[in-house]
Amino acid sequence: MNTHPVIKDAKNRMDKSIEAFRSEIAKIRTGKATTALLDGIKVEYYGSMSPLNQVANVTVLDAHTLSITPWDKSVIGAIEKAIMTADLGLNPVNDGTNIKVPIPPLTEERRKELVKLVKKFGEDAKIALRNVRRDANDHLKKMEKNKEITEDQLKDLEKEVQKVTDEHIAKVDEMIKHKEKEIMQV
Repeated sequence: MNTHPVIKDAKNRMDKSIEAFRSEIAKIRTGKATTALLDGIKVEYYGSMSPLNQVANVTVLDAHTLSITPWDKSVIGAIEKAIMTADLGLNPVNDGTNIKVPIPPLTEERRKELVKLVKKFGEDAKIALRNVRRDANDHLKKMEKNKEITEDQLKDLEKEVQKVTDEHIAKVDEMIKHKEKEIMQV
């Protein structure tokens, strides 16, 4: 099937909206240990601030524990301090060679707040998708007005735009449902 350029453009823009939504909800903590939780942490190392992953190996020990192994043992105190002052609600445990970071489970109330946040991001993504649909339809109407396409072609293409929009909105709904399940899982 030869896809019309307006439809192709709309689909690309909708795909980008979905990707933006995916990366937005990926940052939301689910109560499971993930090295991404410590991504923003900087550690003082020989007088300069260095990202944690440049001075230590950060790994997931189990579902509720991160493990940090510094490459230079002299920096272990600075790493511990950086995590405690990062305001993440984490309490690192230093055993002299490694640091274990237990990830506290989310409270029921916090889980519900996070689900609301995911739904808000989902709503924003759907608004973006509808804006792309509106732009595509406006473009098609102009083409019909300028006699570039017939009225019948306009109707068919508008149906096609709606189909693409519906598919993308269904994807967003599916992603919301999946993330909500992930967050609510204790």
